[in-house]
Amino acid sequence: MCQAVNNSSSPPPGIAVRPEDLRPSREIDILYQITQELLSASRELEPILNAVLGHLSSYFGMDRCMITIYDPARKEIRVEASQGLSTGERQRGRYKPTEGVIGQVIRRGEPALVPCIGDEPLFLDRTRSRRDLDWSRIAFVCVPIASRKEVIGTLSADRPAGSRSSLENDLRLLTVIATIVGEAVLNWRDHREEVDSLRREKARLEELQAGEFRPASMVGNTRQIRETFDQIRQVAPFETTVMVRGESGTGKELVARAIHMLSPRASGPFVAVNCGALPEHLVASELFGHVRGAYTGAESDRRGRFELAQGGTIFLDEVGELIPAIQVKLLRVLQEGEIERLGDERPRRINVRIIAATNANIEQAIEAGRFRSDLYYRLNVFPIYLPALRERRADITLLADHFLEVHAFKHAKRVVRISTPAIELMTAYHWPGNVRELENCIARAVLLSDDGVIRAHHLPPTLQTGSSSGTTKAGTLESMLTGYEREILIEAMKNSGGNQARAAKALSTTPRILTYRLKRHGLLPWPEAQGEGARAP
Repeated sequence: MCQAVNNSSSPPPGIAVRPEDLRPSREIDILYQITQELLSASRELEPILNAVLGHLSSYFGMDRCMITIYDPARKEIRVEASQGLSTGERQRGRYKPTEGVIGQVIRRGEPALVPCIGDEPLFLDRTRSRRDLDWSRIAFVCVPIASRKEVIGTLSADRPAGSRSSLENDLRLLTVIATIVGEAVLNWRDHREEVDSLRREKARLEELQAGEFRPASMVGNTRQIRETFDQIRQVAPFETTVMVRGESGTGKELVARAIHMLSPRASGPFVAVNCGALPEHLVASELFGHVRGAYTGAESDRRGRFELAQGGTIFLDEVGELIPAIQVKLLRVLQEGEIERLGDERPRRINVRIIAATNANIEQAIEAGRFRSDLYYRLNVFPIYLPALRERRADITLLADHFLEVHAFKHAKRVVRISTPAIELMTAYHWPGNVRELENCIARAVLLSDDGVIRAHHLPPTLQTGSSSGTTKAGTLESMLTGYEREILIEAMKNSGGNQARAAKALSTTPRILTYRLKRHGLLPWPEAQGEGARAP
């Protein structure tokens, strides 16, 4: 016959239970509670440590529990959390690494048991929390908090003076708890140091940015491009009309977008218009819109680009290509802030910032009568010059690395670097297409690369040199000049259909001199076959 098992934790009737018999279960319980506190820990250390000390105080009646942390930067030990201490007492709890019982525990890394604090000269009571108490009745237990072989603080508590075995039990319990707490404290300290480091780095970057602004969408570090960045920073917060000057492919739209994103209009639309790409008969409709029936095919009202940019910024690229009739309308927009849809006589108010750009010589266009001077002065309030890529060669490598990263990610290819010969080719090239041409070259090279490296032969033929392609000319200067002159003469005679008079006129020389040179190169008599397919002897 089986006897029922009593799972109750209460003792059987008639059996007395001593307080010390319950201590092991309490210790297990408090260790469990502390572990749970640490597992649910946030980044804030003080609430966690206060909870740990609260469990010690409530379970074992430990008075004036405290956790101190050693700060190596200040070479100071301070109270980080406590139970039974006032705010003022906590603030007074500061020690040097060699002071008092706590300092000795941190320096040696060994626990300390003081049966009676009145008999211990090292006990300082720096917090002054025991000044009105009988020191002969107070014991002090202090253990090091260590992790990764480093003492980072102490865990201590006051106990009623009693038997040494009871105090040693308290010492063992605090040692176990300090071991559990140690890793959490060290992680917190590492996190705090990381946060402090990030704050210092942020402050450093903000200090640099205060004097040197860099738009997120633009890459460059040369003096010329830094001056452009500074101009963007200066003009962006204001409503000033901006004229961006620079060759095709230098990134004028990027400048306009950077100004827009740094302006109070950043939350509004950014509308880009290439004026040179608009058909003449549709320019007015595209820019200002039209009403129904304004022209054949206008079956409904349509908003123009200016209305689409309401509350934001409109970027007029290649503004020098606008026809005179549209220039007049644009001047009205700048002066009055109004537009008229095509076929509508009712003006409409708009609130749009205008940024214009051109790669043409506007001053020459004004002299030739192709561009209105009054419109030019309205647009050119704050000119920004964007340097050509050949004027900032030191940025070529930075830009190439940037485009490599962009296009490698776009095409999901692992291309990680550019070879030295390829870099030398790029820095030697004159880049007539500027940054746009460089991006296209890198995009092509990323697709061609099959070993994670962009090499010289991956670049377009226009970048190849004689030395890189193995086609360096050999011979004396005289022989090479003679060969070049022969090629010129043959080409001129082909283009003129064998007519020496026309060939001489094309070369801006006389027929007599041309005949002399043709004879010297053995090109007379010229073959009867004429035209592009004629072959020289």
